[in-house]
Amino acid sequence: MSLDVTQVLLSAQSADGAIRKHAEESLMQFQEQNLPGFLLSLSSEMASEEKPEESRRLAGLILKNALDAKEQHRKNELFQRWLALDTGAKAHIKGLLLQTLTSSVASARSTASQVIAKVAGIEIPQKQWPELIGSLLANIHQVQPNVKQATLETLGYLCEEVSPDAVEQDQVNKILTAVVQGMNASEANSDVRLAATRALYNALGFAQVNFSNDMERDYIMRVVCEATQSPEVKIRQAAFECLVAISSTYYDKLATDMQDIFNITAKAVRGDEESVALQAIEFWSSICDEEIDILDEYSSEFTADSDVPCYYFIKQALPALVPMLLETLLKQEEDQDLDEGAWNLAMAGGTCLGLVARTVGDDIVPLVMPFVEENITKSEWRQREAATYAFGSILEGPSADKLAPLVNVALGFMLSALMKDPSNHVKDTTAWTLGRIFEFLHGSALETPPIITGENCQQILTVLLHSMKDVPNVAEKACGALYFLAQGYVDAGSASPLSPFFQDIVQNLLMVTHRDDAGESRLRTAAYETLNEVVRCSTEETAPIVMQLVPVIMVELHQTLEAEKLSTDEREKRSELQGLLCGCLQVIIQKLGGMESTKYSFLQYADQMMDLFLKVFACRNATVHEEAMLAIGALAYAAGPNFAKYMTQFYQYLEMGLQNFEEYQVCAITVGVVGDLCRALEDKILPFCDGIMTQLLKDLSSNQLHRSVKPPIFSCFGDIALAIGEDFEKYLIYAMPMLQSAADLSAHTTATDDEMLDYTNQLRNGILEAYSGILQGFKSSPKTQLLMPFAPHIIQFLDALYNGKDMDDTVMKTAIGVLGDLADTLGVHAGPLINQSTSSQAFLEECLASDDPLVKESADWARIAVSRAVSG
Repeated sequence: MSLDVTQVLLSAQSADGAIRKHAEESLMQFQEQNLPGFLLSLSSEMASEEKPEESRRLAGLILKNALDAKEQHRKNELFQRWLALDTGAKAHIKGLLLQTLTSSVASARSTASQVIAKVAGIEIPQKQWPELIGSLLANIHQVQPNVKQATLETLGYLCEEVSPDAVEQDQVNKILTAVVQGMNASEANSDVRLAATRALYNALGFAQVNFSNDMERDYIMRVVCEATQSPEVKIRQAAFECLVAISSTYYDKLATDMQDIFNITAKAVRGDEESVALQAIEFWSSICDEEIDILDEYSSEFTADSDVPCYYFIKQALPALVPMLLETLLKQEEDQDLDEGAWNLAMAGGTCLGLVARTVGDDIVPLVMPFVEENITKSEWRQREAATYAFGSILEGPSADKLAPLVNVALGFMLSALMKDPSNHVKDTTAWTLGRIFEFLHGSALETPPIITGENCQQILTVLLHSMKDVPNVAEKACGALYFLAQGYVDAGSASPLSPFFQDIVQNLLMVTHRDDAGESRLRTAAYETLNEVVRCSTEETAPIVMQLVPVIMVELHQTLEAEKLSTDEREKRSELQGLLCGCLQVIIQKLGGMESTKYSFLQYADQMMDLFLKVFACRNATVHEEAMLAIGALAYAAGPNFAKYMTQFYQYLEMGLQNFEEYQVCAITVGVVGDLCRALEDKILPFCDGIMTQLLKDLSSNQLHRSVKPPIFSCFGDIALAIGEDFEKYLIYAMPMLQSAADLSAHTTATDDEMLDYTNQLRNGILEAYSGILQGFKSSPKTQLLMPFAPHIIQFLDALYNGKDMDDTVMKTAIGVLGDLADTLGVHAGPLINQSTSSQAFLEECLASDDPLVKESADWARIAVSRAVSG
């Protein structure tokens, strides 16, 4: 196929839509008809110095997208497609890519670096392209700085794409040597030094062995610290980024360098450009994160789990670190409260101070309080705001005993500042600090005398409700403070101090949602979130006021459905509002539907509500779908078997939700709602089960659906079986093989990291919940025998879990419950199987001795069922 690739690539960037579309179609056609020729043409385009920069750049981008994708299933397809190409064609393409690294055009070199790394990411784990790293390292000795720079950039990208265990240690050493040499102060070309510093950032994961060798580690650390002093700001920033990465990857190797690192970070924070100073503060935030994690592990029962000792770097640095952070708080920007994405020195310093407080607890208080006391009454707003921010930042970490006396003194002052301070900045931070006081020092769980009493509660509410009329950013923080104030009374029973003010609170929050400027500073969202929390924490006494809220919110939701001919922006705002209103109705449904005194009078609204929710589905917006689906789940739970009358109309939307692979959160929530429906409708869900089960089985077989949705689908099998009992018989031949293969997979998964272990345990729990529901569903049915063929496999699964020793308490509780269900449902038929099991007895004994009351309770029940089955 003859095609002027250069011209087509230029046309694909044309301002004229028709020309652009035609060019894109030509490229697509070329790719489909002759993939090797297509990829070869693109790499030739990139390598040719005669071609225009624009066509070369796009050629590289298309090549990169032909090798990689965000979605895992698509990524796998592209990997396999590349591996299947003719070896000769691949070699030709790779040769052209390496040639492009020597181009005089920076954008061509940079794009080639990325494409080479993508190919390496596919081939190196397959033991292909063994000569690549050698060729790249040979380039390092080239005289031309541009080749050196492009090669270092490629090595950096390569380390990002390839897993460390796919590269031999000998090659790792050579890569690190090349990178660290490129970072050296003796490297005259700053582009080369910058590329090397950025490459080291990506290569740190490969340096485990090197950091374990004192000499090599000292050399790497010296070069990184020297680079933080480079005359070039970008190099200094990149070097500090390396230090941040080292602080989390090699925390336990830093003891000898800490004094030097403190000096260079302090110098940067006090005098360098903001981009560099922010990274210097980030280093200390990262050390805090590490020590918080280690100390958390110390305090949990599994002391042995922490492989890394805590070096208490933060505790040692406190006397110098805290004053440095306090200085940064005075470097605020004029309009930082109005910009949601703002991030500057003062904000980074306050965030770090908060982490320091969580790391060292009480020790921080005497170091911060003099700064607060000195600045809180100053005439300059910056000093008052910094003092308030410092105080608010240290409220999480230190003990309530240490903080309560200070808060008792500060509370009156803060309330007065929120009403009267002339600066919006100060009011914004004051309202935030009040929110932190209510979040961490108020609530039934605290041992200390309450900070909020009958005497000051009214004053606090008066001030917060008044502040909700202030400018949007202050009003939003006032809503946040009220949210935590209400949350602290969630267990107050019938005597909530908020009850007398409930009507006022609700009316004020509704007024905020109607403000013309409620779209700014997340104000409308904050007001609804607070209203939800106020409703959630309400009592029997205030239920009538919550009931009056139902028609108000329904009318508002109805109004959003009336609007027509909206612009994209208006449609987005409408969707956001619909989501908030559905979320609010969900909380009201749960509250009123959960109290016997209000349930029946509340359900008079069910028809109208359901009608509104179905209309909301017609608007086709993922976020709104999630919220409406959750509200329907709550309504089904409240209405019980009476919900059956809505099923025919609702079913099409339920099916749509289960088919929504793209927006997998919608799919996951819909699966949860199927569970709610099963509990509400019981056997009345039977007419819809064929459709639901077909869709759930399709979801499980799909490689496009996000893996997080699969565990809840398995437990949904259990919900369905519990609801329809022996009628689940016709689904056994489909569901059981799926459960068995998933069980085998999850029992023998060796988790490589915490995230994988969490997922594996969620999967195991989902499978066990399915088994439990199926066993209980068939209990005392004449068809119990149908489950006998599956029983040996269930026992094997439980044995494998017990012997694997890596289940969490939730899985343990469900697993021992399944052993009980098996014995209970199959009775004497299960006895011999349990006797033959390698670990049932040991598993039972371990669960009976568990500290977790839920595991123990489940085991007590299982023991009785098992002894009946075995002795029968």
